[in-house]
Amino acid sequence: MTPSSTATSLDELSIDTLRLLAVDTVEKANSGHPGAPLGCAPIAYLLFHKLMRHNPAHAKWADRDRFVLSNGHASALLYGTLFLSGYKVTLDDLKSFRQWHSRTPGHPEYGDTDGVEVTTGPLGQGVAMAVGMAMAEKHLAATYNRPGHEIVDHHTYVLLGDGDLMEGVSHEAASLAGTLGLGKLLCFYDDNLISLDGPTDLSYTEDALERFEAYHWHVQRVADGNDLAALEAAIAAAKAETGRPSIIAVRTVIGYGSPKAGTNKVHGEALGAAATAATKKFFGFPEDQSFYVPDDALANWRKAIDRGAAVEAEWKQRFAAYAKAFPDLAAEFERTQKGARKADWVKAIPSYPTDKPVATRNAGGAILNALADAVPELFGGAADLTASTKTIFKPGANFHVDPTGRNVFFGVREFGMCAAVNGMAAHGGLVPFGSTFFVFSDYCKPALRLAALMQVHSLFIFTHDSVALGEDGPTHQPIEHLMALRAVPGMTDFRPADANETAAAWRLALERTGPSFFALTRQDLPVLDPATRDIYAGVGKGAYVVEDAANAKVILIATGSELWPTLAAARLLAAEGIAARVVSMPSWKLFEEQSAAYKTSVLPAGLPKLAVEAGATLGWWKYVGSNGDVLGIDRFGASAPGPRVLAELGFTPENIAARARALVK
Repeated sequence: MTPSSTATSLDELSIDTLRLLAVDTVEKANSGHPGAPLGCAPIAYLLFHKLMRHNPAHAKWADRDRFVLSNGHASALLYGTLFLSGYKVTLDDLKSFRQWHSRTPGHPEYGDTDGVEVTTGPLGQGVAMAVGMAMAEKHLAATYNRPGHEIVDHHTYVLLGDGDLMEGVSHEAASLAGTLGLGKLLCFYDDNLISLDGPTDLSYTEDALERFEAYHWHVQRVADGNDLAALEAAIAAAKAETGRPSIIAVRTVIGYGSPKAGTNKVHGEALGAAATAATKKFFGFPEDQSFYVPDDALANWRKAIDRGAAVEAEWKQRFAAYAKAFPDLAAEFERTQKGARKADWVKAIPSYPTDKPVATRNAGGAILNALADAVPELFGGAADLTASTKTIFKPGANFHVDPTGRNVFFGVREFGMCAAVNGMAAHGGLVPFGSTFFVFSDYCKPALRLAALMQVHSLFIFTHDSVALGEDGPTHQPIEHLMALRAVPGMTDFRPADANETAAAWRLALERTGPSFFALTRQDLPVLDPATRDIYAGVGKGAYVVEDAANAKVILIATGSELWPTLAAARLLAAEGIAARVVSMPSWKLFEEQSAAYKTSVLPAGLPKLAVEAGATLGWWKYVGSNGDVLGIDRFGASAPGPRVLAELGFTPENIAARARALVK
């Protein structure tokens, strides 16, 4: 593969500048991945220099094209591109690649680096988040655009590699994208025939493009990744195909221009001094200069600044005309782009009387529908479980059929669903949600972790939250899942005890800006009286006293459905003359955010404490102490009616009272 005859000398100089900046970036850090940047620099140049609608001076402009580096290990390529294009990335930032507090971390991180759209590196998730971004664009365009007034009209571009396409989440995402007809999603497949272990023939022999054809994608091949004319023609053809997502397999040479080109030795380590000098010699650059940026190349790259300013200015003129013609729609668009809520939206949240029990999954579904008009930016669905998780707007259109619709049928694609939700949240303009059974949070855990790492406003609604779901048995009964997700930094947990705590949790999840998850019941539960308790304030503090007693001898802490047998146990203890305080703890995360004084007021030192939760006991000891006890489940469940399973595992008022009694000296 040789430099393309269709490229001008200035094009080649600009591309080679990017290549060698990436080499020097990795070399100085003595850590990173130079191979993909050397092979894929022409793609990045063509997009950022000529084809993408973006403004380096305003990285968050609403109608910009999005670029996702799914093979995030090639971060040196992206950082070099952002620096050369004029984003808030400096040459010094490149020199501090992978260092403490650097703006150029080892893999791209959302919020750390100007111009980075999402956090990538865990392979496959970038593709799936890009699907979510394209979904957001399609829905927002259908919602806001009017004839002659297209204010939402952008593409999502993705660079991905063999590793991305091997990961299962990319299969889920690609299948969903084809089903949804996401015509503004365009992927470049870095088809370089090399993975970390060696030639892809070792582990990856299928025809990937045939797979994408089966997913209803538009597919193309470009035989030479240095051929700018062929790349540009393929991009034009992809953009002309508006009914299907597109993938372009680009044959590149990993480590192009280096002595290690075409081998796995250039994938994930610095070239070394000798190979770096040889690479610079190949491209005709000074061998003894690091971070060399020719003036002509920089000036050429920086044309993106003026071009970007002009593109955004033209959009602002169109938006001004739109706002004049459709002022209410324009105001809504601006509100949702800021992540603000409508005035008085909280008034739509229902309050539940105590006259009949309600499953918290049913309450959650009713609350979602009550918020439909008050929070029109809510958008999402379930992994083929809307009838069970109750996460569907009624009435409401199917997004697949009508892109203004807010109901997304994700299919049995839990990981792909949650990653797409993250992409929608990062895109902006929506508050997206995804839902499945709680036990299947295992399938999407990596996406939940990225949501927390990015601190995007993703909502995850899990139902069938304990062994109380019953007959489906241990394969469907979550045990360790609450603790696993509580352990994720930055993730807010909500396990409400009734319909009114569920309403409070929904309000809090919408008021917060980071990700949250709900763990909701299949079974009906009694309802706390909102007239006698400030439930929203209590849930907002993570834990609060539900029932108190003078001269309490023991504190009983419960979450979710276990609050109710715990309250009954307190009454049994009271009949014996043992006063007990009962605390509901719907959110560990929120409780940990409170002052030490508040936490002590709810859980004072000196009183023995019993925690009651139908899940793993790991972690509860921080609250009950060495003189306390935990009634939980450190085994798998069983197939039987839910009440029988709970009784057999000890979640009865009598057993709770007995465990508490044993703590009272």
